[in-house]
Amino acid sequence: MPVRLPSFLGFLNRADRRGAVRRFEAAGGGRRWGGTPHFGRTSTEVAAATATVRSRARHAAANHPYIANGVAALVTGLVGTGITPTSQHADADTRDRLATLFDAWNADADHDERTDGYGLQAAAMQAMVVDGEAFVLMRHGDDDRLKLQLLPAELCDESLTRTTAHGYIVNGVEFDAEGRRIAYWLLPHRPTDAFAGNAAPAQRVAAEDVIHLFRPLGAGQVRGLSWLAPVLLTASEFDKLADALVMNAQVQAMFVGLVTDVNGTAGGSMFDGDQAGNVLETGLQPGTLQFLPSGYDVRWSTPQAANQAVETARLTLEAIAAGLGVPAHLLSGDLRQANYSSLRAALVSFRQRLEAVQFHTIIPQLCRPVWERFVSTAVLLDDLDLDDPREGFACEWLPPAQPWVDPVKDAQATREMMAAGLMSRRQAVAALGYSIERLDAEIAADRAREARLGLTFAAPAGPTNPEEPAE
Repeated sequence: MPVRLPSFLGFLNRADRRGAVRRFEAAGGGRRWGGTPHFGRTSTEVAAATATVRSRARHAAANHPYIANGVAALVTGLVGTGITPTSQHADADTRDRLATLFDAWNADADHDERTDGYGLQAAAMQAMVVDGEAFVLMRHGDDDRLKLQLLPAELCDESLTRTTAHGYIVNGVEFDAEGRRIAYWLLPHRPTDAFAGNAAPAQRVAAEDVIHLFRPLGAGQVRGLSWLAPVLLTASEFDKLADALVMNAQVQAMFVGLVTDVNGTAGGSMFDGDQAGNVLETGLQPGTLQFLPSGYDVRWSTPQAANQAVETARLTLEAIAAGLGVPAHLLSGDLRQANYSSLRAALVSFRQRLEAVQFHTIIPQLCRPVWERFVSTAVLLDDLDLDDPREGFACEWLPPAQPWVDPVKDAQATREMMAAGLMSRRQAVAALGYSIERLDAEIAADRAREARLGLTFAAPAGPTNPEEPAE
């Protein structure tokens, strides 16, 4: 019995029909995609936009109340009082020596003598969020001590792009033939300074002396872009909406009513007062009964609540918060609809994002280079007895502790995780932003002092359900 096979041409026709359906809508054309902008290479797009976006971002951070609050929330959450180092050297005496040296150096780390090392961390975060990038120059004074100087982003010459004998320069950043950063071209003064007219050209500074802190948006990106870029236009429109709502409320408050002459026969005035043009300036006392002359009618202004506009403003504010990656209540300060569960859910997600930036960007780009230069300088100045500075590079970084929504519940959860073997005590202490070595030393010192002075304090409460005695 012959076997009938499907037509090969029919198979191709079906394949063609399936191909017509299987496609990426995002790559399609048609009316719905008309006027949609395109995005080119990340480095090229950032280079073209960074100066304009930076200027607008600075204005928004200085003038827009919600943007300013969002920036403060990011800076506080990322570094707080400082991301602190804890040496992981094998020798305990060396660890203590490093901690002592770092504390002394950190207090005087700022070249401009305005703050300390942790204050510079906060200033660098402010610059990275608003400007998109921060430049920190590691320099040594006459005594060879390490100093850190925070530089404005404009000092890295954005106009300098050319090839060199062994590489190329892009927006003031020099690369070798392998694409590795080897130098930065820094201007002695900002182009906007009043005395910049006679400023010298950009000077070449080795990359090992410059910290360039920014969060890259894509591979090959050379300069940073403000974190406010996704929300600047929305924030500007929000300002216009807020101004319109305020003006609407002012107009409604001033516009009381209309007095009409029904049949054009009324004479005199229904109220005592002064008339300026078509505006009657008068007033009423509580409990007044006012008789209207014949022919007059009064239509009182009945302002309509701008509920739709208020809802639009709320949604716009939530969009700004989403663009910044900040919970809406941290942006607006409005906790009327918040409860424990909603606050915890929002803060958990926010803290995860902060932790990713801390360990993917801040620590590798800023904290680690500063620590390694500090250790190397201490060894070279004979402040630290190490055969090789790299022996002291091992370090654990402790971001600031994030406040608890409910300290009792969170502490209980931490205790149970430790009891179940899911968390070590070192991890629990690190989550609070402390070094376990220092904490244990402080506890031991407290216990010794209490014993010496004969002090006793209440012991922690025991289990609430003690075991029943055996029969």
